[in-house]
Amino acid sequence: MNINSPLLRKFITLGRIDAETVKLKQREFSSTAELIAKCGGIDGHELAEQCIDLFRVPYFDIKDFNVELIPKELVKDKLIREHHILPLVKKGRKLYIAASDPTDYGAFENFEFSTGLSCEVLVVDYRQLEAKIEQLLDAAGSLHLSDEEFKEFSDLDTDSPKEPQNQGDDEKDDAPIIVYINKILMDAIKKGASDLHFEPYEHKYRVRFRIDGILHEMASPPNSLATRLSARIKVMARLDIAEKRKPQDGRIKLKITERKSIDFRVSTLPTLWGEKIVMRILDSSSAMLGIDVLGYEVEQKKLYMDALQQPQGMILVTGPTGSGKTVSLYTGLNILNQPERNISTAEDPVEINLEGINQVQINPRADMTFANALKAFLRQDPDVVMVGEIRDLETAEISIKAAQTGHLVMSTLHTNSAPETLTRLLNMGVPAYNVASSISLIIAQRLARRLCPKCKTPETLPSEELQRQGFSPEQISELTLFAPKGCDSCTDGYKGRVGIYEVMQITPEIAQIIMRGGNSLEIAEVSLRSGFNNLRLSGLRKAAAGMTSLAEINRVTSF
Repeated sequence: MNINSPLLRKFITLGRIDAETVKLKQREFSSTAELIAKCGGIDGHELAEQCIDLFRVPYFDIKDFNVELIPKELVKDKLIREHHILPLVKKGRKLYIAASDPTDYGAFENFEFSTGLSCEVLVVDYRQLEAKIEQLLDAAGSLHLSDEEFKEFSDLDTDSPKEPQNQGDDEKDDAPIIVYINKILMDAIKKGASDLHFEPYEHKYRVRFRIDGILHEMASPPNSLATRLSARIKVMARLDIAEKRKPQDGRIKLKITERKSIDFRVSTLPTLWGEKIVMRILDSSSAMLGIDVLGYEVEQKKLYMDALQQPQGMILVTGPTGSGKTVSLYTGLNILNQPERNISTAEDPVEINLEGINQVQINPRADMTFANALKAFLRQDPDVVMVGEIRDLETAEISIKAAQTGHLVMSTLHTNSAPETLTRLLNMGVPAYNVASSISLIIAQRLARRLCPKCKTPETLPSEELQRQGFSPEQISELTLFAPKGCDSCTDGYKGRVGIYEVMQITPEIAQIIMRGGNSLEIAEVSLRSGFNNLRLSGLRKAAAGMTSLAEINRVTSF
């Protein structure tokens, strides 16, 4: 980014951008145009119009431009990434290039020197330019490679673990493997994947990304490379590459920028045709999102915040694997993380490191179980205790004891709904009076894919069908539902996810049902009467608000 850009100085002179803000924010943006747009409240189209007026450069609508028409010899990955400039077409000795900052003369000179051509600048919308650059580089670095193409795969500018300088022939042969794995990891991060699956089969090897909760096949490298790919990942995760008969667990830290690193949790599993490897992306920024962006409704957020401010009691978060329980717990812990509180957590595994919180890794081989960690916590003068999961009666009893003796306890259970969590504890053998007196709040949750705001389309359904789905006649009269369509900015019409929650406070009436041994159906009925929406009703609200589709709500709530 050119911080001395005449374009930037011009907008400061015009009073559209504050110079002090630019100094504070300059490192947060990848291009001058993005800095101007974000700090000055100027959208991409307006910025392009301002450039046309100020500098008399021609405008080019790049939205429908086919990047496959760009000659391969003009695709200079490093220059394109560094300067955010896209070569378009060559005519004689002239190269037409698209730029969002037509005054970045140093970048244009670099392109002229690299290509030996004279550059003619066309100004474009910076958002459309970034999208086309990603599209071009994704196509140029396609993960679907043949053996011949693989040998010619070019290097990436990443900060993954470096190889020793004095490499032998074997290590040099693995250089394309190193680059390829780096490319996969960077692509997964860019696409917002949560997990990566590397899967060997008899005649095929495939790489899949879990994006917004759904697996998508992204690559199919030559099957002959299966052993080398798994060996490279195991080296990065500091695992035993000679051990192929037992599962192993490890971690990888990948440095993205000077200030940002992303961790990967690595799990290997011996299968019939080789080692399957699953990598979970652990982005600490997800734990810092704040409660306002998680999708809680106003009344649900208030119940959670009120429970967090109580000096004692137990907050339970429940749902299947991948439903966002960890983010909900970490969000609560971040709210509580103040110098006056002593917070300890027992996790298996510790997914995200949180400064100011004492995190303990469960290790059954060393007899460091959830129960033993909890016993130790209670001798450490705790204010808040988080238990990764209540799996057995002993852990449940110690957690409840802590909640009854002046500690705030947070934990998770694998149940389908908030009422079922209570009956699950009773079935474990926890006395009913302990359950009723210690638990203050239960949160059941799911993650639904969020509709892409750019391409979602209105959906019309008969009133009878809407009533069958659970909408009331009053809602139907003013209801507008949306369905996915799909565009360049999303995956199958969805982009990102939104939480759906059932937040149930243990009221005196619910406590009485627990004490007399009532079942989850009775508790669910009273919970609804008390104004606590179940997962289905919360999901329908999200669909009615246009955040997600009815089909997606049906998927995640098993309707």
